[in-house]
Amino acid sequence: MKKAHALIGAGLVICAILFVINAYLGAIGIVILGALVMTWFIMEDSQDLPLIEVELREDTKGIIIANRGNATARNIHIALIPLNLEYDLVSLAPDKLKEYPSDSMISSVKAVVTFENSTGMKKRVTFPLSALGRKDEDVLKPVFPLFSWK
Repeated sequence: MKKAHALIGAGLVICAILFVINAYLGAIGIVILGALVMTWFIMEDSQDLPLIEVELREDTKGIIIANRGNATARNIHIALIPLNLEYDLVSLAPDKLKEYPSDSMISSVKAVVTFENSTGMKKRVTFPLSALGRKDEDVLKPVFPLFSWK
């Protein structure tokens, strides 16, 4: 946070100097400073965000766990309801997959996933899975979640 305060302070000093030279230059400097500060806070908010997704294999004889986030997910627990199957995974790095096979084909199941990031913040996500495809596909879902989306 001290770096952000230093950036704002230095930017305000530069904007004041620009304002003395020309009011338009000062106004442009304030707009640029505002954009830099917003970018800084967005970068801070988007760090350390694991995003676990679960889907059925193509042949429906297992599940695939993927980390689509930008940080390692830790202490992952997957429960498949009503199949009474549970899987535990110590960690999953970003952009990595883990596959768990099943003895039989899975037609319809709900996967409840709990995991945490490196700071210990826990998250719980539920995925309804079906052999006929996903029903909850959200076309407005951001590429990576910002500002605690949903």
